[in-house]
Formats: sequence, structure tokens, C-alpha cells
Amino acid sequence: MTDASPPVSTKDIDVLTICQLLRPAEERWIASRYRLTRADKAAVPDEIAAKARALITSGLDGAPAALIERMPKLEIITVNSVGYDLVDLKTALARHIPVTHTPDVLTDDVADLAIGLMIMTSRRLAQADRFVRAGRWTKEKFPVAGKVTGKKLGILGLGRIGRAIAQRAEGFGMEILYTDRAKLNTNYRFLPDLVTLAKESDFLMVATSAGPDARHMVNAQVLEALGPEGILINIARGSVVDEKALVAALEGGKIGGAGLDVFENEPKVPDVLFGRDDVVLLPHIASSTRETRGEMGRLVIKNLEAWFSGKPLVTPTPETLAMLANR
Repeated sequence: MTDASPPVSTKDIDVLTICQLLRPAEERWIASRYRLTRADKAAVPDEIAAKARALITSGLDGAPAALIERMPKLEIITVNSVGYDLVDLKTALARHIPVTHTPDVLTDDVADLAIGLMIMTSRRLAQADRFVRAGRWTKEKFPVAGKVTGKKLGILGLGRIGRAIAQRAEGFGMEILYTDRAKLNTNYRFLPDLVTLAKESDFLMVATSAGPDARHMVNAQVLEALGPEGILINIARGSVVDEKALVAALEGGKIGGAGLDVFENEPKVPDVLFGRDDVVLLPHIASSTRETRGEMGRLVIKNLEAWFSGKPLVTPTPETLAMLANR
């Protein structure tokens, strides 16, 4: 499973996993080397919380302060996801507990899906599939949809994933615009604020990292600026988009459609979206390929092994790097 072998004593180390995304193969490997317990994050037994030295979680499950505080022996939190906004970093870092994640390995999958979701939404592919299955093709014509090639793609957040999306979009002859915390070293056109980006874009792609400062960045004002033919695509986190404002914008015809892989209160999706043909709904599957989930799990393993063998962590979060540098 990995190149390195953990020290013999790892079998005496208690590890707790609350991760929904860890594949069975990687979970079995961890269980063969450590004393692994699986539990629901809302119902972790006291005896497990009291002795676990490592916590495996995901971007969907996080690590709330209440759980971390119940784990007096906790030494490391490994997140099987690139996003770790649901981990209470303040609580973890205050106790000098490092947090690792799985960047880079899922970039291509997320970028691929982002482009696919953009095409699906603009060309109404999900609607067309339902149209044929319902036997309507013999009775009526399918409505004309919108074009993708040559349009303007505005990207909120030009990090690893945002850049990968932009590179793919170039293949469709799209003009790439972006906004970020600062202007970056790129040939793409930088716009200083999100409202202006939305106003100038045909598609607004949400690819920013999540967190308190990003909550509801895409609000009613941004959606109104996107306009009645503009399309919103979100492959980042549901919290970045004001879901109530999005529903209102769709119902009021203020935007042309939305392609969503993420939602504010997953797995709950606003009922009103189910019946809309201008919306494509996916169950948070951007990184869901066998290959990528395997690589993510192997990074979790490598970080566990590194920590318990006294070696440098493989993929610590930036906040963890800063903490370790100041120790």
C-alpha cells in the first residue's frame, strides 16, 4: 500500500475514523497496522475518544471542537479531502495538534467535473436525457440551449483547482476572468471584486476555498450581476453560495441556470430545485473516481506513518506548517 513501513509499535496506537470517504482497501490497511475504530462523529463512544491518538476525517465530516476536546490523547488529524473548513483549526492548533489534508491528487477530477457540469447546465443535457426517457421526443421539439465555446468564464478562486479549470476552458476558446485575494502571476484577466466578475461573465465558476470569510460570498447582488443568461457553477463548498438567494434568483429569472455539486446542508437539497430544468444537481462527487479516492487514502496513510515514526508530515495544511515552524 505504501513504500514505508510503520514502526512495530503502531499496533498499540488507537486510531478513530469518522471518515465517510475512506475506501475499504485503505481502511483495511490501516486496521492491519493500527487499532482502528470506526464511529459516527455524533456518537463517538467515550472510551474511544479517551484513548484515540489519531483522527481520520473528511471534508464532509470535519472535526468539531466538541469532539477534539473529548480526545485528550489526540496527536494528529488527517483529513481525507483537500478542503478542511469543517475542522476546528483554532481548537486543534491551540493544542498543537497538526492537521493534514490531500491536496493536488484530486485537482484533475474536480476540474474535469467542473467543465462537464458547465456543459451539462448550458446545453441542458440532464433535461434532454429526461426528455427522451419520457417519450416526449416523438411529440415535441427539445428547446434550444446555450453555447459554451467562446464564452466568458469567471472563476472565483484561482488556486490549484481554479487554474486547472481555466486550462481546460481554454480548449473551448473561452476568455478567462478571475478574482482572488490578490492579482496573481497569470495572463488571465483579473477583476478586483466578485460583483464585477459576475457582471462580465457568462459562467461564474465557484472554486474558492471555504471558511468563515467565504460564507455566502455569492449573494443576491452577485447573482443579479450575473444576469438572466448567466450560469452559476459550484464545485467548491455549498456555504460559499447563499442558497436562499440562489433559489430566489432562479425563480425570479435573474440568472439562467445553475450547476451544483455542493450544497449548504448536505445531503439536504432545497425541494424547489428538484423540479427545475435549468438546474443540474450532483451529489458532491467531484473527486469520486476510484483512482483519486485511492490516492487520497494513501496520503492519509502516509501522513499517519510519518507522524508516528517521527518523520516530517507529507501534506500538512498551511496553518499546521506555520504552527510547526514556530514550535
